[in-house]
Amino acid sequence: MKNLPVRMARWSAVHPWRGIVGWFVFVVLCLGIGITVGTNAATTEDFRIGEAGRGETIAAEGGLQQRPVEHVLITAKPGTGKLDIAAADSAAADVVARMRKLPEVLTVTDPVRAADNTAVRVTVTMKGPELEGKEHVDPLLEQSAAVQKANPGLRVEETGSPSISKGVDKLRGDDLARTEMIALPVTLITLLLVFSSVAMALVPLLLALSSIAAAVGLTMVASHVFPDNGISTNIILLIGLAVGVDYTLFYLKREREERARAGGKLSPQAVVELAAATSGRAVVVSGLAVAVSSATLYLADDVIFSSIATGAILVTLVAVISSLTVLPALLAKLGMRAERRAERRAARGLAPKKQKTHHTGPGRLTAAVLRPVAKHPVATLTATVVALLALAAPVLGIKLTDMGRETHSRSIEAMQVYDRLNEAYPELKSMHQVVVRADAGRSPEVTAALRELAADVKDDPRLSGTSQLTMSPDKRITMLQLQVPYFVSSDEAQSSLGDIRDTYLPQTVGQVKGADSAVTGDVARYTDYPAHQEQKLPLIIGALLLVTFGMTVWAFRSVVLGLVGIILNLLSAAASLGILVLVFQNTWAEGLVDFTSTGSIGTRVPLFLFVILFGLSMDYQVFVISRIREAALRGVPTRKAVIEGIGSSAGVVTSAAAVMVTVFASFAALHLIEMKQIGFSLAVAVLLDAFVIRMLVLPAMMLLLGEANWWPSRGVRRARRTTEQAPRPLESVS
Repeated sequence: MKNLPVRMARWSAVHPWRGIVGWFVFVVLCLGIGITVGTNAATTEDFRIGEAGRGETIAAEGGLQQRPVEHVLITAKPGTGKLDIAAADSAAADVVARMRKLPEVLTVTDPVRAADNTAVRVTVTMKGPELEGKEHVDPLLEQSAAVQKANPGLRVEETGSPSISKGVDKLRGDDLARTEMIALPVTLITLLLVFSSVAMALVPLLLALSSIAAAVGLTMVASHVFPDNGISTNIILLIGLAVGVDYTLFYLKREREERARAGGKLSPQAVVELAAATSGRAVVVSGLAVAVSSATLYLADDVIFSSIATGAILVTLVAVISSLTVLPALLAKLGMRAERRAERRAARGLAPKKQKTHHTGPGRLTAAVLRPVAKHPVATLTATVVALLALAAPVLGIKLTDMGRETHSRSIEAMQVYDRLNEAYPELKSMHQVVVRADAGRSPEVTAALRELAADVKDDPRLSGTSQLTMSPDKRITMLQLQVPYFVSSDEAQSSLGDIRDTYLPQTVGQVKGADSAVTGDVARYTDYPAHQEQKLPLIIGALLLVTFGMTVWAFRSVVLGLVGIILNLLSAAASLGILVLVFQNTWAEGLVDFTSTGSIGTRVPLFLFVILFGLSMDYQVFVISRIREAALRGVPTRKAVIEGIGSSAGVVTSAAAVMVTVFASFAALHLIEMKQIGFSLAVAVLLDAFVIRMLVLPAMMLLLGEANWWPSRGVRRARRTTEQAPRPLESVS
């Protein structure tokens, strides 16, 4: 009763108003400081990875880096027949004149007709870094709209990286708003069913939302160390609502149990302290496990995963702090209010209000599930493990790809134009950029070598046959751009990249002494990112297993339980990933989950799933095993302690899982395919973890291990001996 969670809870319970006001001051300060310092957004340089990233760095040295590019496409209006070329040329000239006047524009090309005269295109290159184009594209879109208005007989549209990114951001914002509209009411209904009290149901939700608000502010500050790529708010909402409600739920359920057990003999403050001594510690351990597990994402050496890690760590730690400070204060205040109501009833001569009996044992369904597990642990363990391995089997055929531009939802208007642009100008689908850095004196050799490379690939059917050679003003950097009439994910684009890197480049530029070369561009970016993640995956998984093992051993002083935790998490994650592959890598479920299959899984999804699931599963593991260990430390035999601990915790684990599944499943409704895959996989993982792993596999394993569960800790054995040696009441002698 002297550990930190108890001391914090005791202070908050004794000074409830200070705890409540202090918490909301903390939230306001976090938001205020965050808004004041602002968000440090990730730059183009932060996304450079692999050979493609090295090539972009070389190109940037000579001012040849990729810039934001927009295309204005002029075609015939649907239902009007062939394109009027004269009218299209006139409209294109108007576009050129308008765009060249804009301060946001760097260059505008002359109009280009499609090979079959079905379209005319004007390409506009914007000033500034590639990632910032979406912030300045509105004036360009306005000019395109003005040309459309002046030419009602034509279809004048605009697309490009900036307008597509702007559309994606808007769609993400709309999706998140819809997610909140789904997740929050369902979460509230779930909590109402659990507590049968509006006040008690609102507490977890309000604390979770305030934790999310504080974490958003702190993430703004943290972005000045770990640049924000724009996804951290999504992660904070996803993780914050789940863990925030879960931690509060664990605490609330234990407080109600202790209150019912006390039968009115303890003050509200004392009841809160008892809850803090048990569930408070479990919340701290769980929160640290999620935070430390999330921190392994920093090993990915990638700005996207750094943003995910920062958001997940901060919102989890803030949720832990809220459950140890303001929550005890609120519970103490609610308890005192209940006492005053009881006193007023007594003063009026009314009978005490009948208290709802709080059931602490297993429910009917839980008891029905645990009964065969207790009788046949070997059969249960064998059957469930085989089933989970069968679900995991599709992982063997997983195909990881970076979710490129062509995978974005066609509900984005710029994506519809993107499809029409690529149909009329297939050479714009993707490109290779061969970048060479050498002394200025060797520029003639470099230029000759690049021209030789262009000649070698001119007749390659995988390329369009067109090339462009550019050089930096100081003649140190030279770049050859080759157009690819295939999407980056196609076999043709991928194989052409491999041949250029492995064959054509060494035979030409590779012969120039002192030249540093790299192949970058759309295809190289798409290829190098998954390769980078696959290279980092073993390191991160290894660190994750070590962290999970260490946290479990630290929490329960048991090496055996540490190994059990690793096995259970691997089973759960592998089965979830297998189901994800089965659903999203094929087409049979497209109508059910509302998506268009890319035949692959997003390269970030497995890593995100493993790390976040390992952390979140510790919530249930710590809470359930804590209950089992409590019973064992009271001298209860391990077999009985397992059934008792799982039975008493099943209700809260089920409720917490229902909340988490609701939150994650709402993300599965998003339009962005990678976020949809993340939401779906986490929802499935939590279902498996709560209802299969914790209800079947864990009890079966612990029943079979018996006293070995606690090795090498002596605490349980010492408690057992103390119980056995305790004096027993004398039998009466007749």
